[in-house]
Amino acid sequence: MFNQCWHINKTRKGLGVSKNDTALFSLLDINVASVLLTRLPWPRPPEEAFARQSRAVWAFPLVGIIVGGLGCGIAWIAIFAQLPVFAVAGLTVAGLVATTGAMHEDGLADTVDGLWGGFTPERRLEIMKDSHIGTYGVLALLLSQVLRVTAIAALVNAEFLTGVMVACVFSRALMAAVMKFLPNARQTGLSHSVGAPPISAVLAGLVLAALYALGLMGSMAWAPMLLAVIACVIVARIAKAKIGGQTGDILGATQQITEITFLLTLSALI
Repeated sequence: MFNQCWHINKTRKGLGVSKNDTALFSLLDINVASVLLTRLPWPRPPEEAFARQSRAVWAFPLVGIIVGGLGCGIAWIAIFAQLPVFAVAGLTVAGLVATTGAMHEDGLADTVDGLWGGFTPERRLEIMKDSHIGTYGVLALLLSQVLRVTAIAALVNAEFLTGVMVACVFSRALMAAVMKFLPNARQTGLSHSVGAPPISAVLAGLVLAALYALGLMGSMAWAPMLLAVIACVIVARIAKAKIGGQTGDILGATQQITEITFLLTLSALI
């Protein structure tokens, strides 16, 4: 059974997976998920591995560990340099943004611009696809980053940077749930090309994220996780009502909103 789940084949192109691979997990899923969700210079996996993009969502929380770890690494350096708390928090957020190439922040801005800037699903999707940013998007970015920095500053002050790590992990697991339970709102784009993930991969990612949260935070993780799930459901319901489903921008907005919800809830508890 273990060998069937972790099914990796050697091809002439190097270590890869077969195009018809239906194994639940593959080690290359981690590489694929990292390429999809960050802008770090990862080795590019074999082309065959991208046939498993939808199955790779179980590894989204593992990418969160990498992103959160780099952000917290910057925070620890800033703390060692005895910078003010808000400077530490700002640099931490800068590290998170740089690691992902601001793709989730861009998704949040486009989502708010589109969902509240148009009056029909077609017009909303058109606005979301436009590379220009509107007033709604600017305000969403300003507010979200102020809340993010403020919450992280509280965690820095309480010497609880672990919470930043967990927020990065759990918010990425929730992205996979939205991919599974909401249809694609358009027939193009990254989310459509990846496809709907199998429920097994989504549940695996959620279980990994929850175990990680409980392992690092204990019972303190329950309230932030619960409110992050509620925030995810709200985002999904709004997207379904306004554009009929999800897009890559909706997924980015989901990550940002659930991460901020987790951080704010935790900052209120410590």
